[in-house]
Amino acid sequence: MKKTYFLEDLDCAHCAGLIEEKVGKLPGVSESRVTLLTQKLIVEVEESKATGLLKEIKKIVKKVEPDVEVLEK
Repeated sequence: MKKTYFLEDLDCAHCAGLIEEKVGKLPGVSESRVTLLTQKLIVEVEESKATGLLKEIKKIVKKVEPDVEVLEK
């Protein structure tokens, strides 16, 4: 299943790459893609692993870029 999140105030290409990489390593995630221009994170995840995904993404984003707010579309 595809999930889309907004990464509000993300303006660092390096940080976007780190977020993309770390989210891609979460259990059940088969694809993670951050588009800096639109500030979107698109994740392909197994339906059984989708519960709690937002919480894990928020943890990753706060470690990489504390000022970025994660919003679910």
